[in-house]
Amino acid sequence: MAAYDKADLERRMNGAVEALKHDLTGLRTGRASTSLLDPVTVEVYGSQMPLNQVATVTAPEPRMLSVQVWDKSGVGPADKAIRAAGLGLNPIVDGQTLRIPIPDLTEERRKELAKLAGQYAEKARVAARNVRRDGMDALKTDEKKGEISEDERKRREGEVQKLTDGTIADIDAAAAAKEKEILGK
Repeated sequence: MAAYDKADLERRMNGAVEALKHDLTGLRTGRASTSLLDPVTVEVYGSQMPLNQVATVTAPEPRMLSVQVWDKSGVGPADKAIRAAGLGLNPIVDGQTLRIPIPDLTEERRKELAKLAGQYAEKARVAARNVRRDGMDALKTDEKKGEISEDERKRREGEVQKLTDGTIADIDAAAAAKEKEILGK
């Protein structure tokens, strides 16, 4: 059984890119995005629950989020959870609805967020390089076992490198787009 599995390497590299894209959606830009509240958990009914399981989150305006809490008893905890989430948001309670104005980002905060986007991208690049290393090691193992020739190993190493280069290009593109969006350029 060969140790090298190209499909597995592709899956893992795509996973690194998808994880990066998911991390980047959580970074706040100047616009209201419902995914901004994804990390918020609310303590209701004696347990911690994601906000989107106790309320409907919508973005009725570009700079406003609306959180429609389903159960009256959840309004206070939801308000508290959003304030405590460290997102710099201050909800306005209006019956069972929380209106959340999205404040302008300061230049300093924009730079911090852009730097964070860069750190996320670096984490994804490291993950891609680790997958590449695993692939190269697997090819060397297969060659030692006599399952593939030296020429075959070199050809497949080229494939792995090409896959890595493509993945890193995707990562760089996603990070650059997010940084541009954050800095408003």
